[in-house]
Amino acid sequence: MPDIASLEGDPAYDVTWPWTSGEALVPGLTCVFRVRNEARNLPWVLPPVFSAVDHVLVVDNGSDDGTADVARDVAEQCDAADRLTVLDYPHQVARAGGEHLATPATSVHSLTHFYNWCFSHVRTTYSMKWDGDMVLTPEGAGILRDLAWQLQATRAIVAMPRHPLTVVDESTGWLDLSLRFLEPWVYPMGPEFTFVKAFDWELREFPPGVERIVLQQGLVLEVKWLDADEYAHWRRDGVDFTNTRLYRKLREFEVDEAIRNGDPEALGGLVKVTAPAGVHIIDHVSRDWLWRQPRPLVQHSLPASLKNRAPKERVRP
Repeated sequence: MPDIASLEGDPAYDVTWPWTSGEALVPGLTCVFRVRNEARNLPWVLPPVFSAVDHVLVVDNGSDDGTADVARDVAEQCDAADRLTVLDYPHQVARAGGEHLATPATSVHSLTHFYNWCFSHVRTTYSMKWDGDMVLTPEGAGILRDLAWQLQATRAIVAMPRHPLTVVDESTGWLDLSLRFLEPWVYPMGPEFTFVKAFDWELREFPPGVERIVLQQGLVLEVKWLDADEYAHWRRDGVDFTNTRLYRKLREFEVDEAIRNGDPEALGGLVKVTAPAGVHIIDHVSRDWLWRQPRPLVQHSLPASLKNRAPKERVRP
């Protein structure tokens, strides 16, 4: 893919790929965060990532909670300040769904342009897209650390299941094990692995025949806080939830509502976990509870009314 000039004509936010200038990428894995107001999560999210990858790139998209400063503080605590890059992307980015669809792909307000701009700053041969609410377990960090160097001789992409954990309070959470969704997170860097515009969000392309490595369950938690608006970046009205990835989003909406309404058991597929005294629920689930569960993790059945609406996972060839 060639460089991409921003529609608004701001050269600071043009996408300039290293390969267009002949810059050689160095062997390694860079984890790319695109974050807004994730200061609360980063003390859990960043340490295992620093232990698993060569470099961390945090792109702050207009946070007002000190996200960038927290990232720097955590890096210092992990003795990884030299492996952290923090960039600022000040433009408001269209929300997934209808806003994204209506925004030109090369606009600085487009999810597609935003993602390409973020990943254009990677200087290693592999990159990992990661969210500011995703917590690697110690087992997950170890597997990624061992896998990262083995990937260097391949052009594989890596997918791993993630398990949503809704935090009710410091000792209580609801873990959703009902759906199995395998999104690729780790990709080679190169002109065949860039982002294009899809209907509801950006989509990372990859050529036919690329090997797809699927990691086991129980390596990643996706943290949701019941006392926060976890869906501000989404538009629910007018969104078609019949495709696989969008059904997952609908499931998240319904889990959130069921817990708020005090009736999560009626929804089905949720497991209540209580942490021991003095242990935070995120620490308990990520460091102890998940590790002790038999594999494969129990996939709790959904009620028939939900099961009939849930499409089967579709894997891109």
